[in-house]
Amino acid sequence: MAASKRKKYYNWISNCNQIIRRKCQIQFENDIVFVILLSTYQKQKRHYSKKKFWVAPLFQNHNKYGFYKAILPNVRLESARFLNYFRMSSTQLENLLQIVGPKLQKQTHIREPVSAEERLCLTLRYLACGDSMVSISYQYLLGCTTISNIISETCEAIWNMLCPVVLPSFLTKEDWLRIAADFENQCNFPHCIGAIDGKHIVIQCPANAGSTYYNYKHSHSVVLMAICDANYLFTFVDIGAYGRRSDGGIFRECQFGKKFEQKKLNVPNAETIFENGPILPYCLVGDEAFPLKEYLLRPYPGRGGLNKEKNIFNYRLSRARRTIENTFGILASQWRILRKPIISTVETAEKIVQAIVCLHNWLRKQDINTNEYISASIIDHVDHNDFCTAYREIRRTGSYISTKSSIEIREKFCTYFNNEGSVPWQNDYI
Repeated sequence: MAASKRKKYYNWISNCNQIIRRKCQIQFENDIVFVILLSTYQKQKRHYSKKKFWVAPLFQNHNKYGFYKAILPNVRLESARFLNYFRMSSTQLENLLQIVGPKLQKQTHIREPVSAEERLCLTLRYLACGDSMVSISYQYLLGCTTISNIISETCEAIWNMLCPVVLPSFLTKEDWLRIAADFENQCNFPHCIGAIDGKHIVIQCPANAGSTYYNYKHSHSVVLMAICDANYLFTFVDIGAYGRRSDGGIFRECQFGKKFEQKKLNVPNAETIFENGPILPYCLVGDEAFPLKEYLLRPYPGRGGLNKEKNIFNYRLSRARRTIENTFGILASQWRILRKPIISTVETAEKIVQAIVCLHNWLRKQDINTNEYISASIIDHVDHNDFCTAYREIRRTGSYISTKSSIEIREKFCTYFNNEGSVPWQNDYI
């Protein structure tokens, strides 16, 4: 009987010990969790300190000492400096403000908003000078986040309001014929309805992008694929293709490339260049990165093994094709944000390029007869003594299978340039 009682007593003691150990283990685990949570909270508190100011003290005098209020009134008094600062005259700035201003105006009851004109001014300066957003922030005494948002919103407004005016999605036959006449008069290339090329817009490497935007120039970029006329005006653009893609591939997949292939752009029918001459189509001109098509001429590949006739064709084509290279050069000269990597998201970079294209066309349309926006020093003129400018090196890139009809069209143009359509100086450049 005593043994049975002792056994029960020992079992009771053992159960109590187990219960105590279990509670101690639970308490120990809870203490560990508490320590981990406390440590995490303290780390987050160090990284995310409480904001001390609604507006930083440096920026509280924005309306008194910022560039827009303190300096711009004096800049307006000197037209040359104003043009250099904004890439447009004060009258043009006022006209542009009337167009995009309603999209930029903000309403707030908390504090005075940044005016539509100041938003436009700081965006134009950012595009024109190529300074960082931090630099613009110190000039205009506005926070970097505010500057970034303003630039993105303003560029989007410029694209939305100007694009339908300066980049119409549809051209009439009369428009195409006018473009062809300009190319013939200025570049001695008949039936040319545009020069096409792609420009890499260098950007900072996007997060988790891998090699998507990495191009053959060993930088990260998006591509501006464009067609221009003989007056350095863009007629069609595609913005945002990955930098790793080829020009020919981008053209094949972009909207206007598909429309050219499907013959949906109202291009005039083929006709003779001169009386009783061969019937030739209206064509684009591009470099060796593009395929040879019935509507797209490219040079004969190679240099060393070409005969005189083919070299002359390549020279004549390069004179027309250089207009798109010059147009890209004008963009980079006037809007210097394009001269270095754009530090922003890919979406903002695309908006910046869209705005620049629209601003270029809008200003150039007012400038064709005066050449204030585009000075003579900017344009890569054809000089009879400058072979390297007029006739750039042709090389073999890519492998395209051309149709028999497209090859015959190029041969007919080649024959024309070596006979009825020859110019006196062309033999000096081959």
